[in-house]
Amino acid sequence: RIVEDLDMDVNVKIMDTVRESDGLAMSSRNAYLTPEEREKAPVVYQSLCAAREVYDARFARGMDEVEADDLREVVESVLETEPMIKNVQYVSVDDLETMKPLDKVGNDGCVVSLACVLGSVRLIDNIVLR
Repeated sequence: RIVEDLDMDVNVKIMDTVRESDGLAMSSRNAYLTPEEREKAPVVYQSLCAAREVYDARFARGMDEVEADDLREVVESVLETEPMIKNVQYVSVDDLETMKPLDKVGNDGCVVSLACVLGSVRLIDNIVLR
């Protein structure tokens, strides 16, 4: 949006997050995870995939919108299954263009993002739903 607002001669391309084979987002922070924490870390991506499943299922049933609270709740519920997650700092469901929080998600999709603490490491991740 900044590129557009400032009329910059730049082409921004949105790409999927680069991930390890088990789904964990590649990050220099991963080096701080203990082997046990690293084994549990894929739950972060699994929680986002659960939100994708809710999103896709609602639209497959012909519904026009998904409640953002439903997406947040499923992410939080998956994260809560892992005792090594010490703190879920936020789960956000935002507009793809403005990044403003949404109450409902329609056919335009959204970005679901989160931050949580696993052991002593703050992990962040996001997924685009369309």
